[in-house]
Amino acid sequence: MLNVGGMKCAGCVRSVEKQLTAHEGVQSATVNLVTEVAVVKVDPEVAATDLAQTLTDGGFPSQPRESGDSGGLADWVERKQQEQTFQQRRFAIALGLLALSTIGHLKHFGWLTVPVLSDLWFHAILATITFVGPAREIVVDGWQGMRRLAPNMNTLVALGSLSAYAASVVALLFPGLGWECFFDEPVMLLSFILLGRTLEQRARFRAADALRSLVELQPAVARLISDPSQAQTAQAGVEVPASYLNLGEWVQVLPGEKVPADGDIVLGQSTVDESMLTGESMPVLKQVGDSVVAGTVNQSGALAVKVTGTGQDTTLSQMISLVEQAQSRKAPVQSLADVISGYFTYGVITIAAITFVFWYGFGLDHWPQVMTAALGPMHAAHDMTTRSSELLISLKLAIAVLVVACPCALGLATPTAILVGSGRGAEQGLLIRGGDILETVHGLNTVVFDKTGTLTLGKPQVTDAISLTDLSETDLLCIAATVESGTRHPLAIALQQAARENNLDLLPADDFQTEAGLGITATITWQDSQQPCVIGNRSWLEQQHIEIPEAAETQIADLATAGKTAVYVGLNGQLAGLIAVADELRADAKAVVEHLQRQQLAIRVLTGDKQIAGEAIAAQLG
Repeated sequence: MLNVGGMKCAGCVRSVEKQLTAHEGVQSATVNLVTEVAVVKVDPEVAATDLAQTLTDGGFPSQPRESGDSGGLADWVERKQQEQTFQQRRFAIALGLLALSTIGHLKHFGWLTVPVLSDLWFHAILATITFVGPAREIVVDGWQGMRRLAPNMNTLVALGSLSAYAASVVALLFPGLGWECFFDEPVMLLSFILLGRTLEQRARFRAADALRSLVELQPAVARLISDPSQAQTAQAGVEVPASYLNLGEWVQVLPGEKVPADGDIVLGQSTVDESMLTGESMPVLKQVGDSVVAGTVNQSGALAVKVTGTGQDTTLSQMISLVEQAQSRKAPVQSLADVISGYFTYGVITIAAITFVFWYGFGLDHWPQVMTAALGPMHAAHDMTTRSSELLISLKLAIAVLVVACPCALGLATPTAILVGSGRGAEQGLLIRGGDILETVHGLNTVVFDKTGTLTLGKPQVTDAISLTDLSETDLLCIAATVESGTRHPLAIALQQAARENNLDLLPADDFQTEAGLGITATITWQDSQQPCVIGNRSWLEQQHIEIPEAAETQIADLATAGKTAVYVGLNGQLAGLIAVADELRADAKAVVEHLQRQQLAIRVLTGDKQIAGEAIAAQLG
């Protein structure tokens, strides 16, 4: 993969692809204008640096990048942010140029006359500054494209605007010709082009949000330790860039930190939030021997992890690579647009030349009314020769052809529409694996939904409080929320939220002890006495020698059938009750499913949760 700079239009894409495919050993090349990435399939002996140098020599500054390399992608994100700042400055300059040119035109309508802004010399100076300043990049790139025999959209812009500028300079210096000065035309043209480029760049930046969000999951720093036993000591590790890690090294991961690389746990026990990987909001218990993935979040205990995957070999990097490849895949219509746009510039220049020759050679002789309409009273006010008039009109018509073709809607709109559509989908949690996939959506017959966070809210909520003693439901909820106040586990957060919604005041408590993946114990003040309380899963209560009575088994089974998670509450050595927690459906989930079913689409639910939980959600959706 190559980062390719300097591309402005689909003609540039075509030029880059031609340069790459012309290189010996290159089998195929796919270039994406929006993400500025070239995916090249080459023979083993071909070096990426040679390809990058070829493109750089050809006017497209390039550098190699490993697919899924988070460090390179981070540099790409930083470069894009710098470009965005530059685009904002260019946007402000373009608006200023447009304002000055527009004010100069207001005198024609009798609305506002500013002597300085209406002066031809002012507009000549303004046009000169525009070419030398903000539009210099366009003109230089257009000229370089012409010199390489690979004209692009900047070539058309430069030819059109410079021709208008040159004709205006001649008219200003030789007023006896009677030619019209139109310095404001190239200024306004270039200003609109700059505005369009700014908006286009913003669309590109939004389209890359999915890729950027994945890059941000990768932690920049790792805490390297020399021995796994140091994992429990907070200040034991030495901070190093995560990209410097090697296979077999040990890293310390403290609670609240992201795992810096794929690895195996060699010491410690904790719960890990893997929602970025699986979409499941519930953390997963990780013990010695279990694997952890870069980018996931350690929640409760310190871990010592032996590195088994770094750089592009991590699961996160492979996800990033998948998104990169998806954004580089072209839809059939986009490939067609790129082919057409590759010849588009030549066609426009040819048509402009034919237009000039036609009108200057004999067109005005056969249709003199064109000259009369174009020159109007100016022809009578100046002693213009016929050939001079014909030259001016022919030049203006040829310039018009160049100017009209400048935006190149075919070359820019097609990839931008596909990428913005893909980016919009990514914002909504829908990853589209390329433009070719987007074009086949109309032929879908089955839609498969992820459960957690898609059909459901992705956040556990308390649905039931079942007392098995003389405690009221609110007392049971208050006790559970009090004990869970010392942790940030998703189930604990759900209990605390339910207590707040019921305006419950938490009880005095101390001696909190948490066991990752099992539960928590504490001593609470209840009915004027200190009472031990145990909250967690069934295994945890059994470890604390709390028996589960037969009377509770039916209710436990009913909760499981409904796809709910039972939180066991033990008080003073006996099971006091059950609190049911479930991930509730989104408010619009059922309506969306019904809408798709009316379109004769089959609906399926895919989940990494327990099968019974998935079946419960499917039953609610019908």
